[in-house]
Formats: sequence, C-alpha cells, structure tokens
Amino acid sequence: MNTVSFVLLAVSQEQINVFVAFIGGMVVSGALIWAVRVGMTVRDQEPEPPTPEEQPHLPDGGAVLEEREVREPEEVPHAAQESERLMPYQLHHAASKRCDDQHRKRWLPGSSGAFGSGGPGHH
Repeated sequence: MNTVSFVLLAVSQEQINVFVAFIGGMVVSGALIWAVRVGMTVRDQEPEPPTPEEQPHLPDGGAVLEEREVREPEEVPHAAQESERLMPYQLHHAASKRCDDQHRKRWLPGSSGAFGSGGPGHH
C-alpha cells in the first residue's frame, strides 16, 4: 500500500467516526424527547392539587403550643438476693416519668462550662 491509500483510509475512518457520533447524538436526543413526553402524560394523569378550601386549617382554639416538662428515668428493679439475677421478663422498657421538680437544671456560676476542662467556666 502506498501513502495515498493510507490517507484515503484515514479520511474514511474519520467520516465513519463523525457519522457514528451523529447517530449516537440522535439516539440520545430521541430518548430525551421520549422521556419528556412520557413524563408529561404521567403528570396529566395525576389528580389536581387541592383547592384552598381543601387545605388544612388551624384549629378553632388557635395554634397548638408545645409542652415542656422535666422527666427522670424510672428505677431498675433490684434482685431480692445479691446472688440472684434478674430475668428479662422482670425488666421493663427504659421509660421515664414526670419529675416532681419542674425547674430546669442550670449551670452554677463559676463552675466548669466545658465538662471538666478545668477552665474558669461561664462568668
């Protein structure tokens, strides 16, 4: 083969690559157009959004406010004898109960504010 035939083969290979890329682009764009059309038909089949009358409204008494309370854990039952062990059916879920003192615990002034860092704390 001579140089001219190699140039002709190279040109024809470039043309084939361009043609394949063009066909690939057409396939991708066709798939995107198909996906948009399917999405539009699915959206047309969905129910209409609710009207303002169907939207939820506040209760007659107004907004419901949050309730805060201080809770404390319940005690774990103790075994009758020290050598006796508790069985699973004797235990209950880790629950909590309402604390008698409903004042929130606050850090004392001058105490460590960084959980034992030894710093001067909050002033």
